[in-house]
Amino acid sequence: MKETDTESTGLRDRILLATLAHVPFDGWTEAALEQGVADAGLGTDFALRAFPDGVPDLVGHFSDWADRRMMAQLEALDMDSLRVHGRVAAGVRSRLEALEPHREAVRRVLSFLALPHNAPMALRLTCVTVDAIWYAAGDRSADFNFYTKRGLLASVYGMTVLYWLNDDSENSADTWSFLDRRIADVLTLPRLRARLKNAFSHFALDPAGWRPPRRGRAGR
Repeated sequence: MKETDTESTGLRDRILLATLAHVPFDGWTEAALEQGVADAGLGTDFALRAFPDGVPDLVGHFSDWADRRMMAQLEALDMDSLRVHGRVAAGVRSRLEALEPHREAVRRVLSFLALPHNAPMALRLTCVTVDAIWYAAGDRSADFNFYTKRGLLASVYGMTVLYWLNDDSENSADTWSFLDRRIADVLTLPRLRARLKNAFSHFALDPAGWRPPRRGRAGR
């Protein structure tokens, strides 16, 4: 009987969640994966069946699992009642809340993704996450703004994760304040750029509308 995508995802989730208990001690390693498979009550062949590429595949699924949990939380919110700032913040916060029980695993995964040969994977996973957040926030841009918004949010998300990992405030209150400040800063940049563009647009339309100031010779 052919396994459906849903069954495959369920199996991978089951192994992942069992493996997460071992990651704080063994890191993102084959040993942790093997123990996770055993804890899930599955045969060793299931590790290869569920994660053909081994640990990198497992790490990618961890990010996908967190993204799915994040989207499920966002779907339960009234996003239409929030401004863009609030929607983006809700996305980042929902993902970190989903990861809350697994902080040490997140710390370990950052070390794993920081390895030079894992840089393409780190970039790909981050792009998928920030794109999902912007899409949930209602962004449907297809021009250069698409890349600008995602690049800025990737920076904000990365800084917020690092802050969150070391935040011992109650209910991560300090992290959410930090997140709000960073998003406010980022959302100010496009508005500032738009104001400058509008202010100088007539110069672009009329090349004769602006001339560089005349500068006299030194001493005159």
